[in-house]
Amino acid sequence: MEKPPSSEITALEVTAPSQIVALTREACHLTRVAVGEATNSLAKGSRESFQAVKEAEEKLDFLDREIDKSVTATITTVSPDQARELLACMKLMIDLERIGDLTLSFTVRAEAVRDRLEMEDVSQLIKMGSILEKMLGDILQAFLNRDLECAVGVLRADSEIDRLRNLLVIAHLEHASGPESIQVIFMAQALERAGDHAKNLAEEICHLLSGHSVRHLLMARNKPYEQMFLEHLRTHYATKTTPPEHPQNRM
Repeated sequence: MEKPPSSEITALEVTAPSQIVALTREACHLTRVAVGEATNSLAKGSRESFQAVKEAEEKLDFLDREIDKSVTATITTVSPDQARELLACMKLMIDLERIGDLTLSFTVRAEAVRDRLEMEDVSQLIKMGSILEKMLGDILQAFLNRDLECAVGVLRADSEIDRLRNLLVIAHLEHASGPESIQVIFMAQALERAGDHAKNLAEEICHLLSGHSVRHLLMARNKPYEQMFLEHLRTHYATKTTPPEHPQNRM
């Protein structure tokens, strides 16, 4: 079997659904740590943080292969509910691995240009990274505790990352400052795309826990007035179309 990277992996011979779930939780935790180390690398220029991100990305690649292989081998031997959870684990791992790639890309650029960036840009990028780290922490809690509300909260947080990315991109397109502007835009794009993948994670957990798509969940929690009115009309006319009992029949 393929050897794992430098950091130890909890399981290699994965034979039980519970082990696959445990590896997925480990991947969630590892991804959150990697984003925190990436932000620290930009803030402090820490070589140790850069190395931690690199090792985390390698381990996420390994876990992605292990979970994919294990789910394929296990899914036909479990109950429908377990199969649904295992499929969710495989989907979650795809997005977690992609966040790892984007985080490493961000960190490589941060190490290359950190000393030449404006402090305002550094501050905005750190804020984006901190929001992403918080989103991934909430993803882990939602998965660990089967907390639907926690997963829904992640969906709302993604819009702030989008907003900060847009501000950085607009500022550097209007007032480009050479190669550093390009690097800032690429770094902001990496965090924004990682946020999109975190949103995918939240959507998959919502589906796992509720059996419904996110669109249906959000509609149920925050129905527009138009929808409430239409539902009222359906109920009203359903009552109206029910044939009334004839007075003679009540005698």
